Amino acid sequence: MIVSMTGFGKKETQFEDKHISIEVRSLNSKNADIHLRTPSYLRELDPEIRKVLTQKLHRGKIDANIYVEFNGESAPTTINTAVVKAYMAQLETLGHATESERMALAMRLPDTLSSEKDSLKEEEKKVLFALLDEVVKELHGFRTDEGSELEKDVLLRIQLIEKHLLTVIKIDPERQKKIENKLRNSLEELKVEIDANRFEQELIFYLEKFDITEEKVRLQNHLNYFKEVITNEFPNGKKLGFIAQEIGREINTIGSKANHADLQTLVVQMKDELEKIKEQLLNVL
Repeated sequence: MIVSMTGFGKKETQFEDKHISIEVRSLNSKNADIHLRTPSYLRELDPEIRKVLTQKLHRGKIDANIYVEFNGESAPTTINTAVVKAYMAQLETLGHATESERMALAMRLPDTLSSEKDSLKEEEKKVLFALLDEVVKELHGFRTDEGSELEKDVLLRIQLIEKHLLTVIKIDPERQKKIENKLRNSLEELKVEIDANRFEQELIFYLEKFDITEEKVRLQNHLNYFKEVITNEFPNGKKLGFIAQEIGREINTIGSKANHADLQTLVVQMKDELEKIKEQLLNVL
């Protein structure tokens, strides 16, 4: 099966006086490129969160954001009242200003706010990772749905390449005959005496250079293997990419040996379909 690297997942939950929200997006990338943003008191969990994302999402450019909102009386930041009072007393000696003006100015001065690290409860940790698991499942659902569409498109193009290959196989004998006749006619036009046996040997040697029998067989084998991997293995994006490269090599070799207008046209059509396949495979997990 094919799974896309593009996906999105978002879930929210309530834990005591905190509203926790997790959002994960993923795009295509060669490796697991994780950008994680968490509240300061959750930073100790960053390595564990990254490990979960890598294990379950395998690879891709992954942006994960964890937001925590405090709904109750407790808050992560408190006002240093003693510091604020001291600032206001000093400001009063500097000139005439209302109390509210002095308060506004004092609150902008250093050390008026303090952030106390909230202790991370084991219960909250379990809630957080359970929510993360739900988000990953939702994102994987997006990936699977898009992957299903990608698979249909890729297999359709593989079938088109196979169809062109069948045409290549059909016209190949005629192509070889054309090359042979061309050589014989050229020699006849020269009107010189030739050794018939030597000519036949040279002709066979020359025709072997244009023979594409092995390329046709290998190309069909690569196409069969591609279809096998796409349905049986996961993740398979990198492997399918390698097979596509081998398919491209065989098509290029057939093109270089073609010496036939119709066969060259088929090679161009096969290359066109293969390029579209390669573009799609860039987003396959």
